Amino acid sequence: MEFDWNNLPFEPDGSISMTGIEESFEDPFAIRLLPDSSRFGVQARFFNLGKSAAGQGLFSVYRTNGKVIRVILSRPFSEAESYFYQRRMTQSLST
Repeated sequence: MEFDWNNLPFEPDGSISMTGIEESFEDPFAIRLLPDSSRFGVQARFFNLGKSAAGQGLFSVYRTNGKVIRVILSRPFSEAESYFYQRRMTQSLST
């Protein structure tokens, strides 16, 4: 996966690194979602919920052309997102 980090549209806080964001996309249990809201219909945007190698849960909004990923926003999991991720990971491991 290749990432476009030029002219970031968000300011990463001190708890998030670009390496951590990239690792969250490589997480084998990462969840990728396509939002069904018309708000995201003009330019297809996707959601990624994954964990970095250090175990930090990250929620990211991104665009892609199939080759390059452009992260629009990334932040730590909320409590609900952490629960959703854990539930999906448990389901994947039990099948």
